[in-house]
Order: sequence, then structure tokens, then C-alpha cells
Amino acid sequence: MPQTLKQALALLAQREQELAALRASQQEWVQAVSHDLRAPLRHVLSFGPLVSELLRSEQPAVQDVQEARSFLQTMDQSARRMAGMFDSLLMLARAARQPLQWQPVDLGGLLQTLMAELQSAPGLPTRHVQWRLPQQYPAVRADTPLLRQALQAVLSNALKFTRSVSEARIAIAVERQADGAGLTLTVSDNGVGFDAARAPAPFGIFQRMHRESEFEGVGVGLALVRTVCRRLGGDASITAVPGQGCSVALHWQGGWDRG
Repeated sequence: MPQTLKQALALLAQREQELAALRASQQEWVQAVSHDLRAPLRHVLSFGPLVSELLRSEQPAVQDVQEARSFLQTMDQSARRMAGMFDSLLMLARAARQPLQWQPVDLGGLLQTLMAELQSAPGLPTRHVQWRLPQQYPAVRADTPLLRQALQAVLSNALKFTRSVSEARIAIAVERQADGAGLTLTVSDNGVGFDAARAPAPFGIFQRMHRESEFEGVGVGLALVRTVCRRLGGDASITAVPGQGCSVALHWQGGWDRG
């Protein structure tokens, strides 16, 4: 088979794969907007009339005022959550659409910067985290802003889900894929983990592995990671065991800088 025909078929297969991924992504967005955003909206819409009913009297009873305040607090929390969900959708949209700019990446420097930023973030308690990093960092290529977003999401999750562990450990590994062109970066932790059997779509939009009362967030971190990896010609994968932590692997093609 002529080389040009092979290249054309490979390009066609790649475009078909990208189109299938785009269709799946669009379906997720429809699900997120039509279903997940309705939950906080229902709270706002349903509790409003209840507050009006409780306060209909010119001198409402103390118990009614207290209950109305509780409803108002729930409405406020729901509105804030919905705002956070909209912000997250906008972030995902930008990551999926912004033009790619491949360039050499100082992977070690980027990771060190993110680690320092996350551990010194305002409002977070100071705690000891045992980091295990590669002894040497390969020369890699990627879209630096997109890769930074993905790594920030993964490291943030690792810190969040190890905060209840007395001796938190987070390990980062980088290796060349079997094809010689791709790259895999894995972040592993010894945190709370989760039951993979009960979480069939951990990379889905607004998919949470734990109750909101246990860990904050709206469930878009892993969705962002997958979006970035797919933009870079790869994908993301995750393994986890309840009580024993989890590992998130970022795969992307063309990531190894041969220069």
C-alpha cells in the first residue's frame, strides 16, 4: 500500500475517532445541562414559595422565621453551587475549543510550581505531604496552559482525597508509551479511593465519587483532565481501591520531545 494512502487512511481514522468523541461529549453536555443543573434549580424554585408562606403574617412566629431562614440558607447554597457548575462548564468549553499551541514544557518546573501553589492556597490547613517525584524529567511537548489545567486538577484531587490520611503520600511518574511517541504521566495517592464498580463514569461531567458533605467540589476535575488529554491526542484512565487511594494516568501523543 502506498505511503500516502496509509497516511490518508490513518488521518481519516483519527478524524472519525475525534468525531465520535465530540458526539459523546455533546451528549454529556446535554445530560449535564438538562439533568444535573436542575437539582440546585429545583431547590431555589421550590423553597421560595415556602418562605413566602411562612412569612405571610405581619408578625410570624419565631419557629416560622427560623424555618424560613433555613430555607433561605438552602436556596443560597443551591444558587452558589449552580453558579459553580456554570463556571465549570465554561472552563470545560474553553479547554475543548481553544487552539492548541504545541511547545516544549519544563515538566519538573511546572509540577513544582503547582505543588507549591496548591499547598499554600488560602484557607487550606498546613499539613505534611510526602511527595515522590521522578529523579529526572524527560523533554516533553504539549500545550502548556492546557497541561497545567489538567495537572492542577489531578494534584488538587490527590491533596483533597488524602487530607484525612495521617501520612499522605503522592507519587508522580512519567514514562514513554510503547509506540515511542506518546507519554504517560501518572499521579498516585494513598487517600480514600473509591469503589470503581459503583462509579462507572468517573470522567463524566458533574460525576462525584463521594458525597458533597465529605468532600467539596462539583465533579468536573476528572472531566477536565480527560478533555485535555483528548485534545492532545490521548486519553485518561483511573484505578482506585476504597481506603487505599487511586491513580490517575494522563496519556497524550506527540508528548515526547525528540529535539
